[in-house]
Amino acid sequence: MKHYELPVAEPLAGAAPASAPEAARGREHIVFDNLQKRYQGPQGPVAALSDVSFAIARGEIFGIIGRSGAGKSTLLRTINMLERPDSGRVLIDGADVGQLDEDGLVALRRRIGMIFQHFNLLSAKTVAENVALPLRVAGVKPAAARVRVDALLDLVGLRDKADAYPAKLSGGQKQRVGIARALVHEPQILLCDEATSALDPETTQSILALLRDINRKLGLTVVLITHDMAVIREICHQVLVLDGGRKVEQGEVWRVFGDPGAEATRALLRPLQHDLPADLAARLSPEPQGPGASGVLRLRYTGAGRAQGVPLAALAALGPGATLLHGGLDRLGGHAQGSLLVSVPAGILRQEAARAALAADQIEVLGYVAADA
Repeated sequence: MKHYELPVAEPLAGAAPASAPEAARGREHIVFDNLQKRYQGPQGPVAALSDVSFAIARGEIFGIIGRSGAGKSTLLRTINMLERPDSGRVLIDGADVGQLDEDGLVALRRRIGMIFQHFNLLSAKTVAENVALPLRVAGVKPAAARVRVDALLDLVGLRDKADAYPAKLSGGQKQRVGIARALVHEPQILLCDEATSALDPETTQSILALLRDINRKLGLTVVLITHDMAVIREICHQVLVLDGGRKVEQGEVWRVFGDPGAEATRALLRPLQHDLPADLAARLSPEPQGPGASGVLRLRYTGAGRAQGVPLAALAALGPGATLLHGGLDRLGGHAQGSLLVSVPAGILRQEAARAALAADQIEVLGYVAADA
């Protein structure tokens, strides 16, 4: 095999170099322009992507979420042209990647790292050999490749596992190997295809922390697909919601979580929300039942109105009979958002001043509970 020294990777034609200055961060990096993709199913053509248009900024962590069959994987794979859209364009730094010839696609795919749900490691090769494999295929000299591999194993915290085989690794360690391998060509973009779906919650948190650290240190644009809103909440700056191959919602994570506009988004968020507990729901009635009844309010905070949180004085304004029943607030992107359930004496529901003092973004009366309930 012919060997060469590990070079500084060349960008796509018209693209900014990998070491783009800080000023380039935030500019459009990947643009999807009216993508359409259909597959032939048993009952006829199936639309995997329909009229999908949006942009991802350089250096951000961008999440794409949707239920099974929503089109997430198809959309992700158009970035490196593993899936070619039937129509529309994918632009990276202004270059239409669908117009690249074979050599151009090879160069493109070396500039885009990818990690997978099931790791895709070769069981007969050591950790170092798995990470070095793309460099070996590219003809990089072994000495230069070893320097690069050692640096990446340091980055992902696996330098002491260089000579271990995948069978001796935990799931989280295998994924760290996959991440190191995806970074060998110094990519500008890192694609994550359900990268934490096969991991337990604790390991998932450690992998997400690593991806966040890599994004910060290397300035990579990270695009991940998931079916888990908890992953989006933990790591992403922006989120796109797909449903049936269509974009139904997009925005900053705190905005989408705080005030979802699409039913698909609300359904995906439901497992994370503080819904009405079953025991309380069973006691609710639509009208007050007897003297001393209390009304149950849901107070929603989108993060837009009270970005820094909810003053305790606002809740205290409900009076001494008010009780905090359930709920909580999350802090996303510097904005406090969530919901609280409170019970208050039924009479206070007619006091507009008390409602205003709450300063909630949305107030909903869920029902009433009797005094002896």
